[in-house]
Amino acid sequence: MMPQITLDVPEDILLALKSSPETIGQELRMVAAVELFELGRLSSGAATRLANVPRVVFLSHLADYGVDTFRLTEEELRADARLA
Repeated sequence: MMPQITLDVPEDILLALKSSPETIGQELRMVAAVELFELGRLSSGAATRLANVPRVVFLSHLADYGVDTFRLTEEELRADARLA
């Protein structure tokens, strides 16, 4: 069982974003994961788990947020190469 964090989002924000609570929840997970990865507080693997998406999806989204994909450690690059 994973701990849960609840975030109250005002209805006008949902309307402005034209999104459902579920969609906003997933987007916020991705944004948090990307930012924590960019700050060096999470590895790409941990950020992938936080974003709750496959690693290749997380890595492909980094460019959407202007984050350099190639900040991977040598160990992470080797692990990716083994999976290819």
